[in-house]
Amino acid sequence: MATPTPLSRLFTVLLTGVLAGLVLAVAALPGNLLLGFAARAALGNYAALPEALRTPATPQRSYLYASDGTTLITTFYDVNRTDVPLTEIAPVMRQAIVAAEDRRFYDHGGVDLRGMLRALVSNVTEGTEQGGSTLTMQYVRNVLKTDPGRTAEERAAATEQTVVRKLQEIRYANALEQRLGKDEILNRYLNIAYFGSGAYGIAAASQRYFSKAPAELTLAEAALLAGLVQAPEAYSPIDGDADAALTRRGYVLDAMAETGAITAEQAARARAEELTLDPSEQANGCAATASARDGWGFFCDYLRRWWIAQPQFGDTVAEREQALRRGGYTVVTTLDPKIQAAAQQQATSVYGYDNPRALPIAAVQPGTGRVLAMAVNRHYGLDANPDGQANYPNTVNPLISGGGGVAGYQAGSTFKLFTMLAALESGRPLSTGFDAPSRLPTRYPAGDDDSSCAGRWCPANANPQWMDGYRMMWDGFGRSVNTYFVWLAEQVGQDKVVEMAQRLGITFRAESDADFAEHDAADWGAFTLGVAATTPLDLANAYATVAAEGTYCTPLPVISVTAPDGGRLPVGDPSCQRVLDADVARAATDAARCPVGQQSAFGQCNGGTATAVNRILDGRPVAGKTGSSDGAATESFVGYTPQVAVAGIAANPDDPTDLVGSAVQARVIDAVARIIDTAVDGQPEQAFTPPSRALVGDPRRPVERTPATDRGTDPLSDLRRWLRDRG
Repeated sequence: MATPTPLSRLFTVLLTGVLAGLVLAVAALPGNLLLGFAARAALGNYAALPEALRTPATPQRSYLYASDGTTLITTFYDVNRTDVPLTEIAPVMRQAIVAAEDRRFYDHGGVDLRGMLRALVSNVTEGTEQGGSTLTMQYVRNVLKTDPGRTAEERAAATEQTVVRKLQEIRYANALEQRLGKDEILNRYLNIAYFGSGAYGIAAASQRYFSKAPAELTLAEAALLAGLVQAPEAYSPIDGDADAALTRRGYVLDAMAETGAITAEQAARARAEELTLDPSEQANGCAATASARDGWGFFCDYLRRWWIAQPQFGDTVAEREQALRRGGYTVVTTLDPKIQAAAQQQATSVYGYDNPRALPIAAVQPGTGRVLAMAVNRHYGLDANPDGQANYPNTVNPLISGGGGVAGYQAGSTFKLFTMLAALESGRPLSTGFDAPSRLPTRYPAGDDDSSCAGRWCPANANPQWMDGYRMMWDGFGRSVNTYFVWLAEQVGQDKVVEMAQRLGITFRAESDADFAEHDAADWGAFTLGVAATTPLDLANAYATVAAEGTYCTPLPVISVTAPDGGRLPVGDPSCQRVLDADVARAATDAARCPVGQQSAFGQCNGGTATAVNRILDGRPVAGKTGSSDGAATESFVGYTPQVAVAGIAANPDDPTDLVGSAVQARVIDAVARIIDTAVDGQPEQAFTPPSRALVGDPRRPVERTPATDRGTDPLSDLRRWLRDRG
């Protein structure tokens, strides 16, 4: 503790002298007159007390838990404190703080006249610096200097060494004592007092020094903590002088024995105990998530971004951020520890932390939009990276959810789902057939590259021998036939396909994609092949909408948010709406069973690009789609059951020109399938509902060909002419 300067000692002597004079003058009044005056003054002043004293709103840390409500993800705070009721504080702790700071606490009315006189004598004769403040007066001072509703100047004034301030403190303390019980005042004091090492309140102090709840404190531990409040930073055995802390502990134990709270023998035994600390650092923010739970920081960051967009927490972003850090909320999130662990393990099994390529993965619950897991082979944090590695192995960029400058990644043929949905919605059945060529000339202009046929965009099938020929939606989707889906998108209208994707939650974060969608959607010929950037979270949620039979739910990271008073805020309920006819969604799912090696309800699947999924899930009903962007720059897979949808996209977030290669697709498929298997483990098997016959049509009907008037010329004639011209 700092040695008082002559000037500060002189001021304290003068201040306590003035106060002592007031005390002596008041003490000289007849007893009945004094009591009557005090009671009238106090009762008359309670209503005029600052709101923070009448209704405490002291800053508290907010807790983020996983979906089980017990697994702590992290905490947020400006001030490390959490309120606890008096019943959850060990009796020896209550006794220790009273003995250390205000032995006559239960005898005075907020102001201890004897204590003030004793402080005056000590200041003058021993050169100490005491103010004779009671616990109630200290509580008043602590509230006013931390009240978030006051300005910085007003908070600073709460600790000024002035007679006016001290008299105000006395008046406020007396008014509080007339209205509140002693236990309530003691409880409030213990919840706001500073114990050093960043710990405000007894709950934070118990955790900081001993890693235990305040109800579990022993006599020696309670005496140590009670001794800290006089000079928290100086006495802290973590950051300050451990010997001084032990000396102060001995003082508190003696005081407890003198007040009769404990016996002299108990005091002696506690004094003989060695100083045994079990310090714990309270996590603060997303970067402080436990290292054993690597990857949880990305989910935490997504929740924080969601939080600051919610008007329930304040009118501005700054107010919402402050609410998270000072509001003392208990937030039960949607993160499922089991699914998260599986997702992180799978993401890092495909690419290591030091690999520039990444596999961001998201899992969503159909019908609620609850985000169950977010994983990627990166450490969430601001630690420095090796030279030349801007975002690996450490980053805080939202690689899984997008935003903050992250537009996402091309997801290839996974976007064929939106073309199929738009076609089904337009009345075209699953049996809509087309004789798919190896290359398909379109009406869209193209540059001088391999995709150009006489100046027009001419997409090709990746594996003509396996993909070409007569296809319907089932095997066109199962075999991922490019020319079939480009043709189908032309029949429906590219703008309808783009609108369908947006309806299912695909957000165009790249400026070029957003501009195309707004101004040139009808001419976005390659959209069905997944050239727009997206994220695993958007993609998983879009497929979850189909899994939920057409019900779209806004992605949601929380189950409940509870305020310190126990009130539950209306922010944890799913926000859902129907965006597709249920029969349309069922028809799309029937076709989406083809890629994963299962069979449609009508026996029309004849090959798939991800047949290993059926084996991994041991025949459990599942659907999904693979995706490869041009040149295998990215490789994707989305899979879903009625209970969960999971998407993963292998890409290089920092360098789109770094092609991940087609060889990794099998590993991405395996990773996503195993996460689904973990997610549904222990859940009842649910079957998909087949679509109506109206959207099935007749698989035996003749090939549909595009009339020349639809596109100006027949595509096969265009292809023959182009091939003839090239010799």
